[in-house]
Amino acid sequence: MSEQTETARPRRVTTFVFVTGANGTASQDPELTLRGHRTVGVDLPGHGAAEQFHRAYQAPQDLAALAALPSPVSAVTLDDHVEATVNVVRRAAEHGPVILVGGSLGGATVTRAADEVPDLIDRLVYDAAFCCTALRSPAEYLGTPEAEGSLASSVLGALVGDPREIGAIRVNWRSADPVFLDAAKEAYMADASDGEFLALVNGLLPDESLLVSGGDARGRAQAWGRVPRTYIRHARDRTIPPALQDRMIREADAATPGNPFDVHTVEATHAPTAAAYRQISDILDRLAK
Repeated sequence: MSEQTETARPRRVTTFVFVTGANGTASQDPELTLRGHRTVGVDLPGHGAAEQFHRAYQAPQDLAALAALPSPVSAVTLDDHVEATVNVVRRAAEHGPVILVGGSLGGATVTRAADEVPDLIDRLVYDAAFCCTALRSPAEYLGTPEAEGSLASSVLGALVGDPREIGAIRVNWRSADPVFLDAAKEAYMADASDGEFLALVNGLLPDESLLVSGGDARGRAQAWGRVPRTYIRHARDRTIPPALQDRMIREADAATPGNPFDVHTVEATHAPTAAAYRQISDILDRLAK
């Protein structure tokens, strides 16, 4: 083969496919891109800013109008999240190895996606994320003793509208209520500056489907269970406490003893600060090598 032909051949790089947690939008990791990888976030159904941000959500807010708006995620299920993720994985796999990363609620989606296309995924990564094996859903895991002390319910202080009528959990992340803001910061990003925390919540989407967290998120040992997997524990997590993370790791390892989790621990809250997230970027970078 000529030197010119070798030079012209494109290098097959790893693509990191990121699946966000509740209320998040598609995101990427610029640091991994700078290190020579490709990163892409999955656009989950109904999770676009154009679909969820309204004038009623802007200051001064019109909470009565906001409470009455129909939700773009009212009929969105876990199956819909999985379909969107599998479509991205299929496209990415045409160009090289794929590492599928799920954060928080996104763990339910990556498990099911790996169950559908295990041969297209080189590694699964659960970043303080739900991994359901002994129990069927994230909602069930939040009802276990290991979840005791979770501050996930802090969002209840800023609910808008009746979830049964709008078909979604709608959170006013732009609330100025100091009680809610203090509770949410403690739950998600206790070690952040106020600026970092407010930047986080102001970018979150108001609506999350009622159907996703209760969906059957288990994978089969012969499909999902044969994909190499990594768990990144967040030692300071107050939303998915470390005890619950450890339970899910143990149960997954018991389900597939020949393919246990590769476990890493970072000193991070549920939503890491930029400084803490650098630890995660380092772990992901090493997994691609």
